[in-house]
Amino acid sequence: MITRRRFLTGAVVASLAGAPRRTWAQARGAPPQPRAIDVHAHFYPERFLKSLADEGGPADAKIEYVGPGRPVLVRGASRLELDATYWDLDLRLRRMNAQGVTIHALSLTTPMVHWASPDRGVTLARQVNDAMVEAHTAFPARFVGLATLPLQDVALAMQELDRVAGLKAMRGVYLPTHVAGRELSDPALFPIYERCEALDLPVLLHPTSVIGADRLARANDLSNLLGTPFDGTVAAANLVFGGVLDRCPKLNVVLPHAGGALPYLWGRLQHAQEVRPELRATAQKPFREYLRRFYYDTLGHAPETVRFLVGLVGTDRVLMGSDYCFDLGYEKPRDIVTKLGLKPADQDRIFSGNAARLFKL
Repeated sequence: MITRRRFLTGAVVASLAGAPRRTWAQARGAPPQPRAIDVHAHFYPERFLKSLADEGGPADAKIEYVGPGRPVLVRGASRLELDATYWDLDLRLRRMNAQGVTIHALSLTTPMVHWASPDRGVTLARQVNDAMVEAHTAFPARFVGLATLPLQDVALAMQELDRVAGLKAMRGVYLPTHVAGRELSDPALFPIYERCEALDLPVLLHPTSVIGADRLARANDLSNLLGTPFDGTVAAANLVFGGVLDRCPKLNVVLPHAGGALPYLWGRLQHAQEVRPELRATAQKPFREYLRRFYYDTLGHAPETVRFLVGLVGTDRVLMGSDYCFDLGYEKPRDIVTKLGLKPADQDRIFSGNAARLFKL
């Protein structure tokens, strides 16, 4: 069974070159039409989960097994038994077909790998990236990968980026919204942005430990409901005011959760540029001009919210994303797009055209 294969970390790239590829029929269902690409689709390789359970993970995101093939993500008082479709490709394909989704851009989520020691971070990143290569090799028309990097050591992160950058499976890089308290404007991270820009690999962001978590976690999971989108907003503001987007003018960055609060607070940020001299020196242009430097997914939950986003940044900057397969994501990710009242050509851009151009699919 393809999801049970094991590959030696050092030899995975070479060995996958000759791996069998499955046809559409073997992928359990014809591809849905029109094509739909989900850019916010999380993936937990089994060997990654097993490593966290056996060798330990970060204190705020542990993995425990309550039975064979039944891992649980433990975050404080929260316990979430993970759905097998996170790692079982055949089950995932059935669900994708039922959702009308053609392609998943696979991405790791909490915990990523930057909390570990550098050596272990490399090992974990390779486990994830190699599993994504395996998924693409088995189903090249259904899965691509967004690379995980051991950001706790930038030199090692650059080595891992160079290792996977030329592979057809890898179409982007997935980064946390901050690295163990270091903001994304930290100059130490600039070589990664510059390398991604040179390789024309988009950078996709996702929160891990979120802003204000201690206060927001007291009740009602507000650390997730509010902290997660606000963390993405903070990261985006740092990319602008930290000079990253000016230094890397061709770098493409995708924001999750419909951009968090950024589409609604940009006017406040731009006003601050106008009245505070220290901010005028940090970005070369008015803040509004950076809004279209980002791409945004459709995870705004309300059609009115996503419709406002589309009106602000244009249909060519919005990508379909579901947060697969968390309960706060979309079980029917196409629905939010069809409810926007857009022309068919604009719907198709959001369903697949923009992502196909960005990921070269």
